[in-house]
Amino acid sequence: MVARLVVAAPASGSGKTTVATGLMAAFTAAGLTVSPHKVGPDYIDPGYHALATGRPGRNLDAYMCGTELIAPLFAHGARGCDLAVVEGVMGLYDGAAGAGELASTAQIAKLLRAPVVLVVDASSQSRSVAALVHGFASWDPEVRLGGVILNKVATDRHEALLRDALEESGVPVLGVLRRAPAVATPSRHLGLVPVAERRTDAVDAVAAQAEQIRAGCDLRALLALARSAPPLAGDPWDPGTALDSPGADAADQRPLGARERPPAGTRDRARVGAGDRRPVVAVAGGAAFTFSYAEHAELLTAAGAEVVAFDPLRDEELPPGTAGLVIGGGFPEVYAPELSANSRLRKTVAEFARSGAPVAAECAGLLYLARSLDGTPMCGVLDADARMTERLTLGYRDAVAVSDGVLAPAGARMRGHEFHRTVTEPGAGATPAWGLRQPEPRVEGFVQGGVHASYVHTHWAGAPGAARRFTEGCAAWDARA
Repeated sequence: MVARLVVAAPASGSGKTTVATGLMAAFTAAGLTVSPHKVGPDYIDPGYHALATGRPGRNLDAYMCGTELIAPLFAHGARGCDLAVVEGVMGLYDGAAGAGELASTAQIAKLLRAPVVLVVDASSQSRSVAALVHGFASWDPEVRLGGVILNKVATDRHEALLRDALEESGVPVLGVLRRAPAVATPSRHLGLVPVAERRTDAVDAVAAQAEQIRAGCDLRALLALARSAPPLAGDPWDPGTALDSPGADAADQRPLGARERPPAGTRDRARVGAGDRRPVVAVAGGAAFTFSYAEHAELLTAAGAEVVAFDPLRDEELPPGTAGLVIGGGFPEVYAPELSANSRLRKTVAEFARSGAPVAAECAGLLYLARSLDGTPMCGVLDADARMTERLTLGYRDAVAVSDGVLAPAGARMRGHEFHRTVTEPGAGATPAWGLRQPEPRVEGFVQGGVHASYVHTHWAGAPGAARRFTEGCAAWDARA
């Protein structure tokens, strides 16, 4: 039983990230152990959540992981906590395009049986706020709207008008927030600037958000609302158990009932390092590579790997004994000159990749492995050049592995997400990584030797076989090396 709240909004830009992060920081400062969560594939907001709570920010994505994993993943992250705060995505009822409520904040709230607090940008309305809140409260009877926090309220007179109107809606006002420049977080081409790039300023902003929440919100009422959530059934997600789940070996995301049970002894095979040398998996981090899901490292560890972080901006060598390399998402376009200047590491990465060692690269990792990025030399592992564009590529993807790779065998199905303003030329190699159905049929990415590089971000909790397959590949290469 974990007390929990979902922080939602009628639309993006209403202030839910500020409110959610401020609530996390305020409750943490009050002595509670707070578990932070984010609906959807967003990597950046969880960084601010982690700063506010001192715990890993975790994503709850019903599209990439499946609805059946939402409550277990939540319970895994919230284990031992006093309170969980879940920040929503987009508007409360917005989900995957053309898929109804799938992956929406409303669906996650229902799966978690959690009350919702609606953050409303009240800057340009007065009595109309009651009609808006009434509509959101009545649209889906299974969604429990427990209260409203009014954001960007101009004056005491404005606040009084809003409160009077909302008395008719029956939804309590749990907070009123004035405009406060100190709580703002700067944005750029893909959203907020990550914590890793502005650590000191981010700490100050989170502290200001916490103070704003303390001053403007009824924390006792919010905590009481969170504690009114009923118990959740089922066991918390466990990375070791996930590796033994039906279909894990094939990275298969068919419905559970359509999968075959893995053969006896699968659990023993999951621990490739048990009793032997654990293969070292180097995971890129630092300011240029900030995108990762906490469950990836947990699954790699459960599969038998030793996970070691390194920073391509600062480290001139891979960690000692590296047998596999994971380069996730981030902003290499912002740090292209610095990444290029670290020529010693670029040469090491190129030699490592050409040796046949397992390398998994997503989005930013793809750019780093390319020959160049906006004309700046990168690692040159892939015969491709990358450049920034004005076009935003964004959305969920249903992917089929076109080629046998270190993450999945040919024919395996996975779900992922794209989010970038760059392109590579060509967009796919002679042996592509994925075949995609949306937004139009195409092949994408590169598989060559042990390298799997693609724009598609995946969540391995939804396909734990990817972690096992990668770790087994690392162990095999380590033994040969």
